[in-house]
Amino acid sequence: MANITLKGNAINTIGNLPENGTKAAEFTLTAVDLSHKRLSDFAGKKVILNIFPSVDTGTCATSVREFNKKASALENTVVLCISKDLPFAQARFCGAEGIDNVVMLSDFATGNFGKDYKLEIANGPLAHLHSRAVVILDEKGNVVYTEQVPEIVDEPNYEAALKAI
Repeated sequence: MANITLKGNAINTIGNLPENGTKAAEFTLTAVDLSHKRLSDFAGKKVILNIFPSVDTGTCATSVREFNKKASALENTVVLCISKDLPFAQARFCGAEGIDNVVMLSDFATGNFGKDYKLEIANGPLAHLHSRAVVILDEKGNVVYTEQVPEIVDEPNYEAALKAI
């Protein structure tokens, strides 16, 4: 389990992120139009998984905005922003913010993504939500970079993530 903090208070995830060099686990998540998207739908592209607790918090919203800005310049790359927010909340946020370079996906229906990627928060006030993490996959679906952000209120290291592309 990963030891992380929320405003300095210790909390944990249910495990550790997938290791570099491993094949990413397939998943099915719900898009803002209520369709289902699988990881395999993005085969042949580099994939940035921007994972966070809720788009309705400042840091989470900032990470979506930042990746949205940077995504338009990335070749053969898709950014998937993943949380347990309802697709309606994700759509509202994207509409209000003009977010159109990332794909918003929700794990609200089963929570399997958070469990399979071992980033579900195990305890504390955000228990059962996703921790803040970035996972980058190459065109073959192999993990090439991970970052488990140690303090949930901090932003991910965008520069390091983008260098892994």
